[in-house]
Amino acid sequence: MTQAPARRPASRRRHDREIAALAVPAFGALVAEPLFVMADSAIVGHLGTAQLAGLGVASALLTTAVSVFVFLAYATTAAVARRVGAGDLQAAIRQGMDGIWLALLLGAAVIAITLPTAPALVDVFGASPTAAPYATTYLRISALGIPAMLVVLASTGVLRGLQDTKTPLYVAVAGFVANAALNAGLVYGAGLGIAGSAWGTVIAQCGMAAVYLGVVVRGARRHGASLRPDAAGIRASAQAGVPLLVRTLSLRAILMTATAVAARLGDADIAAHQIILSLWTLLAFALDAIAIAGQAIIGRFLGAGDTEGAREACRRMVQWGIAVGVVLGLLVIVARPVFLPLFTADPTVKDTALPALLVVALSQPICGVVFVLDGVLMGAGDGPYLAGAMLVTLAVFVPAALLVPVFGGGLTALWGAMTLMMTVRLLTLWLRTRSGRWLVTGATR
Repeated sequence: MTQAPARRPASRRRHDREIAALAVPAFGALVAEPLFVMADSAIVGHLGTAQLAGLGVASALLTTAVSVFVFLAYATTAAVARRVGAGDLQAAIRQGMDGIWLALLLGAAVIAITLPTAPALVDVFGASPTAAPYATTYLRISALGIPAMLVVLASTGVLRGLQDTKTPLYVAVAGFVANAALNAGLVYGAGLGIAGSAWGTVIAQCGMAAVYLGVVVRGARRHGASLRPDAAGIRASAQAGVPLLVRTLSLRAILMTATAVAARLGDADIAAHQIILSLWTLLAFALDAIAIAGQAIIGRFLGAGDTEGAREACRRMVQWGIAVGVVLGLLVIVARPVFLPLFTADPTVKDTALPALLVVALSQPICGVVFVLDGVLMGAGDGPYLAGAMLVTLAVFVPAALLVPVFGGGLTALWGAMTLMMTVRLLTLWLRTRSGRWLVTGATR
């Protein structure tokens, strides 16, 4: 009994070191990803307005396509981490290879759909007649890199499951540098225009996938894991990903609904909404880094049969989520007057955004806990519950958001509905973690 207080601080320090070691590099890798699009935009923007508009449409399509398959990273992380916890590295890497093979199959399917339908997809997204040809060109070329993008997702999940978030950071940074250099060289040096930008991104993504595959293949050979495709394993990876796919699609539907409602409120509101949403996404990266650490740590503890360790890690990560949320919220409040002029000089847009930003700031501690618990349940392989919880959240949010313009509410009311959405997520995730039903041990769930 007298040793318990000493063990508890020691346990907290151990968890803190492990969370930081995984979360900090994960945050760097997450931030590097949107820089790809920013670099493309900066380079293509000097070609002309029509080219930049075309890039914007094509990038939105590609981002949507790839984000739908983010379960390749999440499900693979949890499955690999469980086997690491069980002490079976051979099975862990074999599980990772199943995820990579699934990524290749899905990538091939996306190419087969995208190439012939690219003009129609661009038209659906509302590209103007002048921008549509550029959007179609960029989309068709970039689609060739989608298998590599999905392999990067799956391979990142493998390494996270192996408790390695530093390698994905190094690869992401190198990929960003290569992408920027290739884009500049092919767009201007080779005179390929927007097609050069697309080819530069494809080459960079393929290079990143090759590096990841090299790391995984070396690990497979070292531990005697087979590299051949296994139909049963690929099918199991797909089945594990389906609930997370439902969760992701529900979240995308929430964000799309919010944007559609903001558009109905007026030009100043939709402009302010886009600025706030970009900030909200950046804040989400910081919180998602802790969630990624949670996926890896919780999966390992449960694979090792250590439910008490999993509970302790969950509690400590929730404390991290609250603390980081408070800090981010304070930063938003302090930086509001400086942040908005970076995006707009329109006083109407600024006045519309300021109170809504305050709502975003106050909601950050809630977001911190939500992201952490989301990562904990992903790490536990509790995908079906996450899917159901997100569908419930969607059912609550959509009516609340649609009522905002009906009752004359503005952008601040809409972001109040977004906070309601996060509160519902908090409630559903907290009830699940408190129940203990997610604590299923073993190498597989």
